[in-house]
Amino acid sequence: MNEQTRIAPNNLEAFWMPFSANRQFKQAPRMFVAAKDMHYTTSDGRQVLDGTAGLWCVNAGHCRPKITEAIQRQAAELDYAPAFQMGHPKAFELASRLATIAPEGLDHVFFTNSGSESVETALKIALAYHRAKGDGARFRLIGRERGYHGVNFGGISVGGIVGNRKMFGTLLTGVDHMRHTHDPERNPYSKGETEHGVDLAEDLVRIATLHDPSTIAAVIVEPVAGSTGVLPPPKGYLKRLREICDQHGILLIFDEVITGYGRMGTAFAADYFGVTPDIMITAKGLTNGVIPMGAVFASGKIHDAFMSGPEHLIEFAHGYTYSGNPIAAAAGLATMETYLEEGLFERAKALEPVWADAIHSLKGTRHVIDIRTIGLIGAIELEPMKGEPTKRAFAAFVKAFEEGLLIRTTGDIIALSPPLMVSEDQIGEVVETLRRILQTLE
Repeated sequence: MNEQTRIAPNNLEAFWMPFSANRQFKQAPRMFVAAKDMHYTTSDGRQVLDGTAGLWCVNAGHCRPKITEAIQRQAAELDYAPAFQMGHPKAFELASRLATIAPEGLDHVFFTNSGSESVETALKIALAYHRAKGDGARFRLIGRERGYHGVNFGGISVGGIVGNRKMFGTLLTGVDHMRHTHDPERNPYSKGETEHGVDLAEDLVRIATLHDPSTIAAVIVEPVAGSTGVLPPPKGYLKRLREICDQHGILLIFDEVITGYGRMGTAFAADYFGVTPDIMITAKGLTNGVIPMGAVFASGKIHDAFMSGPEHLIEFAHGYTYSGNPIAAAAGLATMETYLEEGLFERAKALEPVWADAIHSLKGTRHVIDIRTIGLIGAIELEPMKGEPTKRAFAAFVKAFEEGLLIRTTGDIIALSPPLMVSEDQIGEVVETLRRILQTLE
């Protein structure tokens, strides 16, 4: 048997799936073969309502014509252009378009290919910025417990999800973590920002005092911690972080990979909370999940610090083969046009109270111990099975798929983030399906 025929094309073993229970999946595969608007189509022809926008990324809904057509045209016109020392118009056009919707002052864009790459880029920009200013003593990076910042070494170092860190050794040095903001006893069943916990921002003062603030380069947080189970910030918390950073010359980085591009009913969570970071990390909704792409926004102050020395020299020794890829840039432009023409950010804002009331109607349902909503994001926390953490939520995930609903679970938390085109009837369908499923779980 030759190498090409040794493994059948439909064999499941060759693909080592990411963040998956590989053995369980391959015993009972859950396969999607098509998608349109709010629904996936399974390999056995069933329709599945997308309650998670894919993986927090399909904000405009699936297979939208403007985006699909833009990709097709671009692939036929210019498939690839080198990103180093060369350019193509659409990358510059997309960067300009993004700068117009970003918070004031975040007017420079560095393209990457994912949220994880955006995180690494942001951390490197922060460290290099201080060196460019002659302040190389600032090398420390401060993250937060339960934070998720992708899966590369910088991201898991500043991140605070134990399961993502424990297998990979000592990680980066010079990293510390603030406490997370989850406080279900004081903030049960929360809608929007939580009432209690602004004092947790003082952790940054404590850490700065411990290490000397002159050694800290940057602080990185998700405005809303997403992948850990949807943890909204306490009222005033992000503003207080901004004040402390300003006081000590520390850069503030927002990881908006999940919250960016309309998820909060605003272009970015920075707008929702009225706090502007120095660097903002995005991906996912940038291209509606269609083509991998990320974008890191930086202030003019940061960008201009690099623009010194001989003009023929590279100012920042960093980048990717596919930074600003032509097809990704075309997808990004068409995605921005779709958001604008259909008013999807405004739609999400109008739906926020409807969404919150619907999800919170599950209070009192069997196994539910907490519910959190903000923007068009929701979390339903379940009581764990004794001695078998995560098993109950995973059972809910499988059951939901069987009943025509895609949800996401993290630990014993169900996370929800539908495309922004979701209807009120579809929100009701999400809730009633979950209510039915939860009543049947062990």
